[in-house]
This record gives sequence, C-alpha cells and structure tokens, in this order.
Amino acid sequence: MIGSRGGARTIRVERYRADERSRSRDALAVEEPMEIRLSWIEGDERRVEPLAVTMRTPGDDFELTAGFLHGEGVVRSTDDLVELTYCTGPEEQEYNVVEARLAPGVDFDPASVRRNFYTSSSCGVCGKASLESVEAQGCEVLAAETKVARERIVELPGRLREHQGVFSRTGGLHAAGLFRPDGTTETVMEDVGRHNAVDKAVGHALLHRSLPARDRVMVVSGRASFEVVQKAIAAGVPMLVAVGAPSSLAVDLARRFHQTLVGFARDGGFNVYSAAERVG
Repeated sequence: MIGSRGGARTIRVERYRADERSRSRDALAVEEPMEIRLSWIEGDERRVEPLAVTMRTPGDDFELTAGFLHGEGVVRSTDDLVELTYCTGPEEQEYNVVEARLAPGVDFDPASVRRNFYTSSSCGVCGKASLESVEAQGCEVLAAETKVARERIVELPGRLREHQGVFSRTGGLHAAGLFRPDGTTETVMEDVGRHNAVDKAVGHALLHRSLPARDRVMVVSGRASFEVVQKAIAAGVPMLVAVGAPSSLAVDLARRFHQTLVGFARDGGFNVYSAAERVG
C-alpha cells in the first residue's frame, strides 16, 4: 500500500531567474493541523479528551493517529482500538479532528501520557531520562535474526523516492517506508513532518496487524532523530536506514536496543552506527 497522493496545492507565483521575471504556477505541500482525541472507559462512563495536535499533510489520518498512539505506548495492537473516526461532535466537519476509541479494558492514564509528551517536546530532561522513558514503554531489545544485503541497503532510498509522488511535485515532503529484507516495498507514506511520515507507516502496519515489524526495514528520507528511532524500536523494526545523519542520542538509543542504524545512505554508500552484524 502506498500513501495518499493528494497533499499538494497549486498557486500562482512570481519567478525570478537572473535578470528575468515571469509568472507561473507552483505546487505546495499542504500543511494543516490535526487534533487527536482519545475516548476511553473510566468507571462506568466513556470519556473523550483532546490528546495532541500535530501539523500534518492531510491523508492517511487514521494511520497517522494509530501510529502516534502506538509510538506513545497508548495502544499495542489493533485490538486496543474499537474505532477511528473523524470528529462526531457538534463542530463543523473539516476532517481535521480524529477520535480514537479505546477498547474496554485498555488501561489508559492521561496524566502519564501528558508527562511523556512533555519529555518528547523538550527532548528529554537529559539523555539518560530520554532513554529510560523508552524502556518504560515496554520496548525490548531487538532480536538479531534479520539480515539485509549491502547492495539492497544501497537500493532502498531510491525505492523510497520512487513512491514519493507529492515530493516530486512540491519538493516539500518527507517520507518513511517499510520494506522487506529483499527490497520489496510494503508501504510508503509522505508528510510535511518526518515524525508524521513514520507514524503513518507504523500506523498502517498496526491497522493491518503487521506489528511487531521484526522482519522489515524502515527507510526515512531525512535524518534519524531520537524520536524516529524510538518509534521504529516501538514497532519492532530491527533496521532503520536514513538518507541523512543520525543524532548522538539516536545512536545511543539504537545501541541500547540493538537496532541496526544506518545513516548517509546515498551515492552508493552508507554508514552503520550500531548492530552492524545485520548487514550481509
């Protein structure tokens, strides 16, 4: 499954090239806010509460919501969700509010999730606290069975790029994809936010009961940040390939959970920052 292609809007622009000026049309990546609301049963009542707002490219909103909730440790499987729906409240429907209804019996602590959001938004009180917060979500050290040939790793960024339909029109979107070790494309998602693109890819796998992704490789079009690595580890992904550079904390996290972290995968080469034994 490949992600939505509808995330572009055309406008008129003035172009300046050397001494010439002209008018033409240009395609822009669409960016709009989306609010995630969570509904859960507390006592004998079902509560609904706003959980987060993210700036995203419209499309694959349910996948984005599912992936976000999985990355934050709110849901572990499709069975934890009763329904994903656009806003059913009194507001005018603009498809920018998604409500996730948790299944009865799913344990949810709003205060705990808010603390996690604070830590994420502030990049952690310190590196040690950030690493411990991932362990607190129940993430486990990744098994080492998966192997990926060097020539396949070199090919994967190009395969990701082939499916970046909106990027080819706008130049303004990130992408994240899940691939089989033999290079087969499973899903590619685009978004103005690199973390959103990862959430969409993970959310697609969650909704199709394909998690944990122990036999897949995640490829991202930009750099490998701590949050991108965290989301991939939570999804059980044993190898993360980034076109750009990893951060120091991303490398620390990958090493702690024995994830193979590949950076600068371009121009026929790449660097391996952790768990190099998975590279065949």
